[in-house]
Amino acid sequence: MSSGVEFVKDGHVARVVLDRPKALNAITPQMDDALLDAWTEINNDPDIWVAVLSATGEKAFCAGGDVSGAAEGPSRRMALGGGLTGVGGPLLTLRKPLVAAVQGYVIGGGFELAMCADVIVAADTAQFGMPETKVGIIGEAGIMHRAIRQLPHHIALAMILTGERIPAAAAERYGLVNEVVGYPDLAEAADRWAQKITAASPLAVQAAKEAVLSRVGWPLEVALATRYEPIEAYASTKDRLEGRAAFAERRAPRWQGR
Repeated sequence: MSSGVEFVKDGHVARVVLDRPKALNAITPQMDDALLDAWTEINNDPDIWVAVLSATGEKAFCAGGDVSGAAEGPSRRMALGGGLTGVGGPLLTLRKPLVAAVQGYVIGGGFELAMCADVIVAADTAQFGMPETKVGIIGEAGIMHRAIRQLPHHIALAMILTGERIPAAAAERYGLVNEVVGYPDLAEAADRWAQKITAASPLAVQAAKEAVLSRVGWPLEVALATRYEPIEAYASTKDRLEGRAAFAERRAPRWQGR
């Protein structure tokens, strides 16, 4: 029986695919288990430098958590999305950069899962929404807390209070997504972002992500005064020496992730 999630390692890129298109890629407990395994392997494998999250089928990226009640519960307690969202269980922090490629319906928990990514590439068919108030179902409000931080205040509140969706073009205008492309070009665009990230020093990228996100909600003076262990540890890595050598020799660096 398929878990509903595909995981493939492609060089330094990990590809995680939601594969339940007939159910709009709604996340079952089995999918949560598989996603947790994927995020854990991505975190632990030094040869994985970036992850790309996508979904099969043109109609939807993800319609949120499966509410049919037909699937068995997860074998481990975790938040939705394999722990990535922090909704309904312990939060899992993905240390590697995550690119999300979304299309069609990106709603509810699916919208929240997309907002967990560091870079979002959207097909022009994408529609983002929080239908909770419209259908009269309010549980954990994680999606709303993320939306009010990632969208302009009044745009987020209008979406929350009305349950109405916004199209990809508006999401790009509001800074929610990095790029909008035609659906046939979605996978290629996500790969292009992944390659941009792998062209940078993977350890520097991971240290920068940890430093920025760990202090994003703090006052600037606190963020500036904080010592960041991953950044300090990077000073003694082979990649730092390689970066200096490549600059001096005017060549492209050959990163090792070590």
